Amino acid sequence: MGGDKREKEWAVLMRAANAGDAAAYQDLLRRLAPVLRESARRGLFRAGASVADAEDIVQETLLAIHLKRQTWIADAPIGPWIRAIARHKMIDALRRRGRRIDLPLEDFVGILASADAEPDLVVADVDRHLDTLPAGQRNVVRAIAVEGASIDEAASRLSMSNGAVRVALHRGLAALAAKFRTRYEDG
Repeated sequence: MGGDKREKEWAVLMRAANAGDAAAYQDLLRRLAPVLRESARRGLFRAGASVADAEDIVQETLLAIHLKRQTWIADAPIGPWIRAIARHKMIDALRRRGRRIDLPLEDFVGILASADAEPDLVVADVDRHLDTLPAGQRNVVRAIAVEGASIDEAASRLSMSNGAVRVALHRGLAALAAKFRTRYEDG
């Protein structure tokens, strides 16, 4: 079912639920749960977190929708409202974890350069992986993780705010971690 049609059906159900129709509300929650679950799994995977936490995020999101359902404006699209709640619950979950990315060291054994590796080969390997990132993330990761610049130095050099540098660094490292995880899980 297309997203637009699905969201229109959700809106009809939410209007009925807010008018007191308990069956419509149960139907809405039943329809939202699998969509929220898939979204949570994707978000956790992209952030380098365990997808096992997805069900907790789904439950927290459904609870927040329940508690805030009267704040939804009946004439407004429901999709963005639900996505905003889900996004905030995802962020809350990642903050509770301390933004750790749990990757076993064994995942990187083949990637880490040995002591006798040729420096040019190591640089080429790093460049090859960095080239998969969007330019902004690539430049920030290179400046901080490869060249050893501080957040302030990278922000100044790249004409970015410190916050933007932190976000780009986090997203870039998470994207690289996800690529490595996929590469080594798939064989």
